[in-house]
Amino acid sequence: MTRVLVTNDDGVSAPGILALASALAADHDVVVAAPGDEASGMSAALTAVVSDGQIVIEPYAMPRITAYGVAASPAYIVVLASLGVFGPPPDIVVSGINRGANAGRAVLHSATVGAALTAANYGMRAMAVSLDVLTTESSGSAASGGNAIVVPSDDVLHWRTAASVASDLMEAVVSAPAGTVLNVNVPDTEPMPEVREASLASFGQASIAVAEAGEGFVRTTIERSGEKLAPGSDLALLAEGFATVTALRPPAAVGGLRIPEQRAAPSGSERRSGLV
Repeated sequence: MTRVLVTNDDGVSAPGILALASALAADHDVVVAAPGDEASGMSAALTAVVSDGQIVIEPYAMPRITAYGVAASPAYIVVLASLGVFGPPPDIVVSGINRGANAGRAVLHSATVGAALTAANYGMRAMAVSLDVLTTESSGSAASGGNAIVVPSDDVLHWRTAASVASDLMEAVVSAPAGTVLNVNVPDTEPMPEVREASLASFGQASIAVAEAGEGFVRTTIERSGEKLAPGSDLALLAEGFATVTALRPPAAVGGLRIPEQRAAPSGSERRSGLV
């Protein structure tokens, strides 16, 4: 039976991780380990809260699933799992379900995707799962220009839809090359959406904007990006009602780039003689 670590960045008590773990536990050996508190926007940061030199790990009650709340970032939790801290090291890491899409090149900043990329960097296969829940505030304001982002209440979001999509994609994760991440985004709808392979948009779904600035301070807000959607990109297909899958891999070196040769540092005698 495939050993699966389920983690997230919204915290171990978030409804998305319960829906995801429950869906996967039917066919896989699942253990849940996630931050005790929200850890969004941390990318693949390896951070932890240490008490007397120890990272605190607390059991968390989850029906029929072994679960832990950990005082660490999602990526750090993946590293701990690879070291056997939560039982046998996982074969696959599934991160989510995130509250909000992780699409476009903004995945660089996502802790949901960062956990999956960390797993891939350790040679595991991984999947990051996100639910597209954001809507644009209709009334608007002078500060936001009518483009501010609001998030619906958790109890009206369709977590099971995203969990079902993720469960159906597990076979693709298992058969993917080692070190691969499937980044999955699912629209917040009741019927199961059609799944499409997508490219990464050149921007994210939302961006940071300055709402107010004054002497010694700045206040920011999150607004929906106004960039034009490229056909076939994850953001474009999401807007059309499709669930999207984009294969990612950890950062890698770029070959073929010509770098100017660097002069060797002058010796002490050359500096003293004035040759340089």
